[in-house]
Amino acid sequence: MALLEVRNLCIEYPSRHGIHKAVSSLSFNIERGEILGVVGESGAGKSTVGNAVIDLLSPPGKIASGEVYLEGEMISHLRPESMRKVRGNKIGFIFQDPMTSLNPLFRIEKQLIETIRANLDVTAKEAYQRALSLMEQVGIPEPELRIKQYPHQFSGGMRQRVVIAIALAGEPDFIIADEPTTALDVSIQDQILTLIRELCVIRNVGCMLVTHDMGVVANVTDRVAVMYRGELVEIGKTSKVLHQPQHPYTRSLISAVPRSDIKLGRFPLVNYIEQAGEMTELDVKTHWLGQSEDQRDYQGALLQVKDINLRFTTRDSLFPSRREYVQASNQVSFELFEGETFGLVGESGSGKSTIARVIAGLYPPNSGQVIFEGIDLTALKREADRRPLRRQMQMVFQNPYSSMNPRMRVFDIIAEPIRFHKLTQSESQTRQVVADLLDHVGLGSASGVKFPHEFSGGQRQRISIARALATRPRLLICDEPTSALDVSVQAQILNLLKDLQDELNLSMLFISHDLPVIRQMCDRIGVMQKGTLVEIAGTEQLFTQPEHPYSEQLISFMPEFTGMDEPQAQCV
Repeated sequence: MALLEVRNLCIEYPSRHGIHKAVSSLSFNIERGEILGVVGESGAGKSTVGNAVIDLLSPPGKIASGEVYLEGEMISHLRPESMRKVRGNKIGFIFQDPMTSLNPLFRIEKQLIETIRANLDVTAKEAYQRALSLMEQVGIPEPELRIKQYPHQFSGGMRQRVVIAIALAGEPDFIIADEPTTALDVSIQDQILTLIRELCVIRNVGCMLVTHDMGVVANVTDRVAVMYRGELVEIGKTSKVLHQPQHPYTRSLISAVPRSDIKLGRFPLVNYIEQAGEMTELDVKTHWLGQSEDQRDYQGALLQVKDINLRFTTRDSLFPSRREYVQASNQVSFELFEGETFGLVGESGSGKSTIARVIAGLYPPNSGQVIFEGIDLTALKREADRRPLRRQMQMVFQNPYSSMNPRMRVFDIIAEPIRFHKLTQSESQTRQVVADLLDHVGLGSASGVKFPHEFSGGQRQRISIARALATRPRLLICDEPTSALDVSVQAQILNLLKDLQDELNLSMLFISHDLPVIRQMCDRIGVMQKGTLVEIAGTEQLFTQPEHPYSEQLISFMPEFTGMDEPQAQCV
């Protein structure tokens, strides 16, 4: 008997425009001790299936037909109070977005202990000790200190680890992991996936792993299911599907995975014949993006980061001796030149995003300088002095869910920086520019009338990139820009960034935990560990001959994926 069995599942979302069929006639099963990987593009229905299994479909979504069985018992049509006994106790769920799945008003301690005591017969003291043990298992340092903190005091990767700890708290028989490694660096990713793998082997737990990371699929799963527009197009043993795919969509999808072994000029695109939403060709020289009036004859490094120190207060007090701090960055220094892509890699909490926010002016450093084109930004006190330089530096944030105003339409979100900096001559030109930007990131100008909640995570990230490009920046700070993107959209976005860089001589600070993407995108790379920049090297030198032991360790954790047995698809 299979641990989980899904039979002819159909999921629909009724609306005034008709019925949208999100999943059609889906059938599969998962045995005890088995990990099934579910892959596909944004909007393919991967997360929808996971939500349907535990009856957490967003209204008005519903299971139109079909059944879900757990250990032979049907759970797809249980009453709400009966289903609550299944969640957490029998099925654990690792949600895709850690910020929206944690309560910002409660400390991590309360949220973990509440889950443990709701599912296990333990005392408060035992629950606390188990909570500390879980935090240690998922790689959170100083668990006694961090458990007393709130979600906003954690980095994106740290929050994801807390969500994983909560999912494991009830000792479930089956785990649904929806993009569990999206915000995690390679070392913690390896640790988390090893933990899930051990649970499946030692405790005979089954797992459905929803992901767009083919390296994770290749290294962890036993079987893989490929979804396209709500349908299951291929399923089989992982090695066979990844190396000898039968369906044309699967072959095209696998060909777009970034190579970890060599550097290519461009990313292969998913060119499956039925694919929709293609990006339009961009002739930057004649486009509005290429008509910036900024002078670009400055000699020397465009950006200089000198001895940046920043610490955050973890415990405040009237008495300075009783205050406690965490050192987010320690004497960090590097240079970024015109037209160069400089990468920052390291574990979650190593200070990568902190440095990006210091450069963007969102965090004032305790000491050090940020010099842009010879001007010390940290010395500027008046907003009027900072504004022209701020327009030339734009940031793509890690989390596309919280970086947009949910009450604004997409058109106004992208148009806001254009209007603020008065970059166009008329409102009609603004509309044309926004429509062009939406076309160039593959969403289409018609999507401008929609709100952010109407888009998937990957689509929202494309909106974020369009907004960042709207001011025609000289420096683009990309903080995990592809963490929410599937491989096909990732290839399109990264090729677009390369095109912009080639045509506009755009400089980029590229922060990512995806080492294959870093290898393909960057000219030089800085490696950060615990707030300190431990090594700076050329890309190929770092990947082939790293000097620092931590760099060598980080690269050794990189999931390797060499693609199909047949020759790779031609780069386009």
